[in-house]
Amino acid sequence: MSESATRLSVFKTYKLYVGGKFPRSESGRVYEVSDSKGKWLANAPLSSRKDARDAVVAARKAFGGWAGATAYNRGQVLYRVAEMLEGRRDQFVREVADAEGLSKSKAAAVVDAAIDRWVWYAGWTDKIAQIVGGANPVAGPYFNLSTPEPTGVVTVVAPQDSSFLGLISVIAPVIATGNTAVVIASEKSPLPALSLGEVLATSDLPGGVVNILSGKASEMGPHLAAHQDVNAIDLTGATEGDLARDLEIAAAENLKRVLRPRTEDFAESPGTDRMTAFLETKTVWHPTGSLGASGSSY
Repeated sequence: MSESATRLSVFKTYKLYVGGKFPRSESGRVYEVSDSKGKWLANAPLSSRKDARDAVVAARKAFGGWAGATAYNRGQVLYRVAEMLEGRRDQFVREVADAEGLSKSKAAAVVDAAIDRWVWYAGWTDKIAQIVGGANPVAGPYFNLSTPEPTGVVTVVAPQDSSFLGLISVIAPVIATGNTAVVIASEKSPLPALSLGEVLATSDLPGGVVNILSGKASEMGPHLAAHQDVNAIDLTGATEGDLARDLEIAAAENLKRVLRPRTEDFAESPGTDRMTAFLETKTVWHPTGSLGASGSSY
């Protein structure tokens, strides 16, 4: 009998992605992930409250360096992620097909759109300031300049049904503008998100900029929404019962920015609203100098 005939398959072990590393859940819990036909695919980590707190610590630690990087550099890093995604395209086509019950050709179209979406946001990193910032006319001898700044640590409840295109559509705009993210992946289809962590780890993205947790949004969400070191929350995937309402109430305690869930077609052009949702505007006044007789400011 040949060696290939007796070889055992090596099953993939999916782990969380926190702080640039791949821990198992500290609780040791896992849950079964199945495809659209009920066939078992893998065991995914069932993240705990402690995992969520660790992810916030990692995101906060990474925020200063990521927010302080030049917008051009952030664009280069995001483009590098797109390159790495392109190199693992076949893997994601397979995982998306299993997760969403799509044919291989339709899954390939979804993956291609997701990679293109990442490139699209990479191109916006050094341009968004021109859209939302600028010089303001004021009555007085002053320069009045408004510039956008990242909000901080953003919790993202990823879409439940769009496991890859939707996932990237909510992560990329958060980090493109200098924020860091704690992402709760789709509970029923977390595998593309956990594989995305492997891509991020092998790109130039600093550890902690994106942290990916799998498990129940209803379990981790309340703790993250109430966490005093989380600055904003995207509730896109909080579609279970009154979860979105409860998380929004919890988020009010430290005045988090909240992006409410809405009906979205992630295949459409996303616009800039997801980037501006997690930006603050800083306005600076500066005297122009004494006005001379000629009307010149200097």
